[in-house]
Amino acid sequence: MISVSDAKSILKQIDLLKAKMRVSIHQAQGYFLAESISSNMDVPTFDNSAMDGYAFYWQEGVKALRLVGEIQAGFSENFQLKSGEAVRIFTGAPMPKGADTVVIQEKVERQDDLLRFDPGDAAQGKNVRYQGTQCRKGDQIAFSGTKVTPGMVSLLASVGISHLHIWIPPKVTLIITGNEIIESSEVLQPGQIYNSNGPALEFWLRELGVSNICQVKVRDEKDLVIQALKNALEDSDLILFTGGISVGAYDYVRAAIEANQVVELFYKLKQRPGKPLFAGKKGHKIVFGLPGNPGPVLSCFMHYIKPLIQSWKGDSEAWEAYEELPLLAGFEKKKPLTHFLNAEKLGGKVRILQGQESFNLSSFMRASGFVEIPEDAGDLSAGDLVKFYPW
Repeated sequence: MISVSDAKSILKQIDLLKAKMRVSIHQAQGYFLAESISSNMDVPTFDNSAMDGYAFYWQEGVKALRLVGEIQAGFSENFQLKSGEAVRIFTGAPMPKGADTVVIQEKVERQDDLLRFDPGDAAQGKNVRYQGTQCRKGDQIAFSGTKVTPGMVSLLASVGISHLHIWIPPKVTLIITGNEIIESSEVLQPGQIYNSNGPALEFWLRELGVSNICQVKVRDEKDLVIQALKNALEDSDLILFTGGISVGAYDYVRAAIEANQVVELFYKLKQRPGKPLFAGKKGHKIVFGLPGNPGPVLSCFMHYIKPLIQSWKGDSEAWEAYEELPLLAGFEKKKPLTHFLNAEKLGGKVRILQGQESFNLSSFMRASGFVEIPEDAGDLSAGDLVKFYPW
């Protein structure tokens, strides 16, 4: 067995075979840039007013001006001001030639075409947004490896960019093993259980932006499991087994791994739940053997597969997606293993939930993430800091 930290270190070092895809900015939510982006233009493209007010040419001591016109946003005609003249101007409207300052309307007294204001309420260049203040044409405005956010989309749209290149997530095959597993649409017979791992994993994958998913159910027959993995290695980048990874008489995942020449990265971790976790690779294809019970499946997915997929998508901080928070109540740690526990975040603290058994899904309904208690930690008290991984 190896430690959790060693297992994560091994996965971090995998050379992932990434692929780029050009998409509309409207389709890029949650993805990461595969290429840096430069601006197509100066922004603003022209000097414009930052406020509603009056534009004029600044001269020391000026306190009265003659109003000669009005400029609205979208105004495109040439307008030339002379010394001592001003125009009524609105936010976003282009500054007329001969003007370099705007005094806001609240500071001006107007009598017909005569404007008066206190010189202390104006300063040269005030209330003007100059061309290129945000960025200049050719400036790099978004960087490879950065997550696409609403703010980024707004910035890109403001310079006329409608498409970008993203790292696309892997193609995934889920292989659900077990003679006892049936779908929820079927009538449950004695000894059978419904397939909860498949729907949960598929939901998680889609949450991560994975859309190319194949789910296969395989009976506990050696040849069928071997063939299922062979097919998956041909079609997908990432293969996830659930069940069949232990050493029972009908657990054939290890046999399938060996028959398909998948190289072991690790097998069995010093953790609870999910001790019999397997990870291996064949070329650039990655294979995980997850336990069969739903609790360990979701826990292992959260801590190993989710960050791996995020790394595949270009997230350089995928393995550090946690926060340190104090416990609301103490926890008695009985075994020298890393513990992953369903927990809920409440007012800046976390509470470890009841119902942590491998088969028990009730705590998942209330959980907002997992708490990690390290292998070498002892019993914890209320207020002790723990790592909390939000879902």
